[in-house]
Amino acid sequence: MSRFFKGPDELNLTEGGIVGPLVFLSLPIVVTNLMQTAYNLADTFWLGQYSTEALAAISFAFPIVFLLIALAMGLSVAGSVLVAQHTGAGETDRAEYAASQTVTFALLGSALLGAVSYPLVGPFLDFLGASPGVLPRATAYMEVIALGLPFMFGFFVFVSLMRGAGDTVTPMLVMFGTVVLNVVLDPFLINGWTVVEAAPVVGTVTFPELGIEGAAIATIFSRSIALAVGVAIMFSGSRGIQINLADMVPDLQYLRKILRIGVPASIEGTSRALSMNALLLVVGLFSTPVVAAFGIGTRLLSVIVLPAMSIGRSVETISGQNIGAGKYDRAAQTSYVAAKGLFVLLGGMGLVLFLFPEPAVAAFTNDAAVIEEGVTFLRYASFSFGFIGILRAFSGGFRGAGKTMIAAAISVLGLGVIRLPFAYLASQYWLGVRGIWVAFLVSSAASALIAWLWYRRGTWREGDVRGSHGSAPPEVDDAATAPND
Repeated sequence: MSRFFKGPDELNLTEGGIVGPLVFLSLPIVVTNLMQTAYNLADTFWLGQYSTEALAAISFAFPIVFLLIALAMGLSVAGSVLVAQHTGAGETDRAEYAASQTVTFALLGSALLGAVSYPLVGPFLDFLGASPGVLPRATAYMEVIALGLPFMFGFFVFVSLMRGAGDTVTPMLVMFGTVVLNVVLDPFLINGWTVVEAAPVVGTVTFPELGIEGAAIATIFSRSIALAVGVAIMFSGSRGIQINLADMVPDLQYLRKILRIGVPASIEGTSRALSMNALLLVVGLFSTPVVAAFGIGTRLLSVIVLPAMSIGRSVETISGQNIGAGKYDRAAQTSYVAAKGLFVLLGGMGLVLFLFPEPAVAAFTNDAAVIEEGVTFLRYASFSFGFIGILRAFSGGFRGAGKTMIAAAISVLGLGVIRLPFAYLASQYWLGVRGIWVAFLVSSAASALIAWLWYRRGTWREGDVRGSHGSAPPEVDDAATAPND
């Protein structure tokens, strides 16, 4: 196991070659993200067996889940960047303070976000065009998710902070247990189950049939276990980064530094989630099988692009630590190596999916109309994979430098200015529903080109998001509030 997964004590991210640390840091992230996706895939599988209406409902609910998480994820990105740069600079106390403050504000912010979103999910789903048969099911799922948002987001914070310190193995191990728990609970809570105990013990154990709401409960319960374990590890300081109770007292002045980095990161994530929700407005103009195919297709794409997401996060960490150490050329080299490798890797995966799309779609449904449209979606989208890899690599480089506003701007351009208008116009006036699928390729290629050209300008080298090096951790000087783009 140690041959493939290395802890922070075994990796030197600021010395030696680039490929080795990039691969070994990324491997556990790939596995962690794959298990993360297993939550969604398990829900999609069991709900697909339950009913087509439940499958369509989850297609509406998942993009909103991503939106809620994206609105709060900026804080975890800020924490990861600050921890990485302070770690690279050898500033352990400041790294611990950044981690502690991030946990505090992330949990407070996600709790507030969940409370505000709870009464709004029904009207929002109705606005997106959920049919009368789908709306109640999607609303029930989202209400449970909204109430449990702190548990979901809390674990993401744990993963981000540990990654910033260079430890990607521990979050992977914690995730494994909770994924198993979720997969086991899903069929019981969705379909219901009654177990009659044999003599000499008399009685029954009953899981009520909760349908789509049962899938949400299973997910939130599993997330809560993951959060409890993650917080215990960070308090112990035995792995990765340590948090301290005294450092967790809310520091509104330090919050300005976190928000300076985190808000643009939230915009980047939110633009991705909003684009999926906005696309539902276009997809909803077509039949229920098209909506269901869109849901299955996007779930499959989330698995295919896992290497891009994972290596992009590794680039963020390696770049952050090298920038903290003042090694800007090494940070740049990391982004270019990752971009080239991802283009080849994801391009190959796209070719495989183009040639054999039907088995992937048929694993989730036996509806012939859904399978036919899902196959078409995947064949068009497969050409975009290599470009997604380039985009993710350079976006990770921008985030590692604290230039989260640049990454956000590229995301908004690609998804809001290119993908959404193209999908609507092409589907309504030129290509029918295939116009939506073609939009994935056009927007991904354009975003990759923009990211590469912008990175070449070198503006990410300017500034220092950490602030002064010699002050005590709670202090925030003028450098912390300087523009970062």
